[in-house]
Amino acid sequence: MCFVAVIAASGVGTRIRSSSFSFPSRDTMSSGNDRHPQAFTKPALGEGEVAALVDRVFGLKVSRVRPLPSYNDQNFHVRASRSEGADEGADEYVLKITNSEDSQKPDLIEVQTQAMMFLSTKGFPSATPYLTKGGDIMSLESDGGPGNKKYLVRLLTYLPGTPVAKVATTPQVFYEIGKLAASLDTALAEKFHHPSVKSLHRGQFIWNLANVPLLDQYIYALGQNKYRELVEQVIEQFKGRVVPKLSSFRACINHGDLNDHNILVEPSSLEHPPQYRVSGILDFSDMSYGYYVFEVAIAIMYMMIESSDPLRVGGHVLAGFESVLPLTAAERGALFLLVSGRFAQSLVIAAHTALLYPDNREYLMVTARTGWRHLMSMFEVGQEAVEKMWFETAAAYGHRAPAEPSGGAAGDR
Repeated sequence: MCFVAVIAASGVGTRIRSSSFSFPSRDTMSSGNDRHPQAFTKPALGEGEVAALVDRVFGLKVSRVRPLPSYNDQNFHVRASRSEGADEGADEYVLKITNSEDSQKPDLIEVQTQAMMFLSTKGFPSATPYLTKGGDIMSLESDGGPGNKKYLVRLLTYLPGTPVAKVATTPQVFYEIGKLAASLDTALAEKFHHPSVKSLHRGQFIWNLANVPLLDQYIYALGQNKYRELVEQVIEQFKGRVVPKLSSFRACINHGDLNDHNILVEPSSLEHPPQYRVSGILDFSDMSYGYYVFEVAIAIMYMMIESSDPLRVGGHVLAGFESVLPLTAAERGALFLLVSGRFAQSLVIAAHTALLYPDNREYLMVTARTGWRHLMSMFEVGQEAVEKMWFETAAAYGHRAPAEPSGGAAGDR
């Protein structure tokens, strides 16, 4: 059987070949309460199966395999070469096995992968795919079980560096991440063209920041407590003060998940504390059409997690972002609630998903360790005071040119 997705771009054929291999069975379907949407099936390969898969699909012999953490896919760090047992001189890759639900959207995975390839050609440190033996960027694999689940498989180049979550962060790191966020979105909006780009209009995608109101259907996972009351407050303010203004924001394609684990850095100097440069951008699975201000809000929220002075982080990230793309007055006015909305998304969806997958709870609840405290602190201090800190910190980096307000959807490219 051969499943075919459209399209060739960048000179690379993109047929998705289908074959079969064995995954351990894992029933992750929810039932009963309609507040619980049907869950995806997360792949569950063992290390031996990974080696066999890489050999059969990509023609490489694996010498080492190490599982990597993942929210809803399965990822492995592998060392592989064309020769059996040749660990010395082997190249490093990430094998990414997409969950069963997202694997039903090959156009979406295709355009995400092509975006990574495009950004790499523009000098951004993004991974690129190693082609299958058939010359394709991904392969559709069947688990061979009763449900005949299928998973899209890609082998991506391994990027060097350390996650921001594991370094001592400084204002310089936050500034660089803000600059990266603006540069990445600008490049995608202005120069990325692909026949399947319309698949990035993802409508009800829960992680798109415009969809904070959809959290209503997951909020049961918090129980009845002060956290739920706070999230309800965020949702109601978002509905009343952000949603009506969305059409005034400048539209673009968002990476959508520039978090402290998806950005890799390396020291760029011998100073103490060291200066860092971004060496890797990971996980494009949340890409969708959105707005420039969404990207900076998402970056601010996740960088707050990594700071000993979280309420001031936003100013440094904002300064970096506005060194590339100044925000309009309307976009700045929404920033507090957009950051709060991303906290609410991360905390609520993690609580919901942890109920479905308790074995992955530790990874899923990483943000919750400090996230609730930060969100509560934002509301205790108040929007006016927090914005004053952010905007004064950003202003200290230098003068910002005013941005021209313009709304509407970005054109399909």
